[in-house]
Amino acid sequence: MATTAVAMQGRGGQALAISAAAALGGFLFGFDTAVINGAVDAVRGSFGLSAGAIGIAVSCALLGSALGAWYAGPLADRQGRVRTMLVAAAVLVASAIGSGLVSGLWPLVIWRFLGGIGVGIASVIAPAYIAEVAPAHVRGRLGSLQQLAIVLGIFIALLSDAWLAHAAGGASAPLWAGLAAWRWMFLVAAVPALIYGLLVLGLPESPRHLVAKGRRDEAGAVLRRVLGLDTDAAVAAKVDDIAHSLHTESRPRLADLRAAGGGLLPVVWTGIALSVFQQFVGINVIFYYSAMLWHSVGFSEADSLKITVATSIVNVLVTLVAIALIDRVGRKPLLVVGSAGMAVTLAVMAWCFSQATGSGTALQLPASLGPVALVAANLYVVFFGVSWGPVVWVLLGEMFPNRYRALALAVAASAQWLANFAITATFPWLANIGLPFAYGLYAFFALLSLVFVLRRVSETRGMELEAMQD
Repeated sequence: MATTAVAMQGRGGQALAISAAAALGGFLFGFDTAVINGAVDAVRGSFGLSAGAIGIAVSCALLGSALGAWYAGPLADRQGRVRTMLVAAAVLVASAIGSGLVSGLWPLVIWRFLGGIGVGIASVIAPAYIAEVAPAHVRGRLGSLQQLAIVLGIFIALLSDAWLAHAAGGASAPLWAGLAAWRWMFLVAAVPALIYGLLVLGLPESPRHLVAKGRRDEAGAVLRRVLGLDTDAAVAAKVDDIAHSLHTESRPRLADLRAAGGGLLPVVWTGIALSVFQQFVGINVIFYYSAMLWHSVGFSEADSLKITVATSIVNVLVTLVAIALIDRVGRKPLLVVGSAGMAVTLAVMAWCFSQATGSGTALQLPASLGPVALVAANLYVVFFGVSWGPVVWVLLGEMFPNRYRALALAVAASAQWLANFAITATFPWLANIGLPFAYGLYAFFALLSLVFVLRRVSETRGMELEAMQD
């Protein structure tokens, strides 16, 4: 008995190590999308760009991510999960180097768009792969590593930008090899992308993909390695279960996602809605615009940057809490709590900003409400980080049937990136209408997300992937 326990623990450690390596794609997701924040003003000054032009440079990566996510599923079904992760790593390395050496706006847009494609691929493949190799009883915790990696990537990108700018004496000042610090902000992104590629080379292929390709012996070897199946009979039974759940030898197509009466299958719509709501509650407004926001309402520039970094730390810590809870409490209860908490805290922020005086850069909150708005914003991040941040990625990785999981996840992730783009691009316009309107709108979407979860989301805690239904 003791020997068996030790063996299971070792295999659990292997599953953790394999999942952590795959989740590094999430780190690149967070790092690549956040790293441009420290370079925005320097890029604008270096190339003499208008506000609209710099907006294109920032948001083009999100459109690239939507494209990468769309094609990630078909690519993963044809070439396998591991090869697809290698493609993402190679694209991200090229984008980091290209972005750091650009000579103008449009080369930057092209390289950032290419990097977005790599991020989109990684955002689809990591949760799908982790769900397919993880034991059911810890799948939620291992799947949450994706979100933990994302928030760590955001945090490290912010720290990296700040350190490079400080070392050079400003983001526009020259650093090493005569290159400006803002260029090194992009160039250093090649390092985690290279590490990701090297780690992926050592990962086993997904047993679900191997079975789909008729490579049953290889699938059995992977199942022995990561699930702790000790007997030939147990391995054979698991392989048969996977083969039965696939129940088709045809390559997954978009037609597989359609319902008999037309339109998409309900479970696919649920995945799309989860993705859209995750963005429509406005979370990326906090991470893309928070320094500008706090500066505009009376905090100093230095304090605004400190608040932004502190908020990212809060996001990391609450993600750890989510990892501890998700396989104990379940997915749906966390989403319910998160939606309710975000609706309340966003409403408080909307009320606080309704009391502000002035407009634009002259906007000022009453002294008594500045701390209230700050606490509400961080509580909002807490409620998001413990629920919709990690839980949506876990659900997207596990809620779809085996035969079209990667394809459906690609559709849902593409919707998520498009929603992210919509929120990022419209916030400045909404803020011109008024911050109370902007945060009130996000509070409304948070309330809608609560109704949606209560009516349409099913609990998947502890279920085997082979049990997932249309």
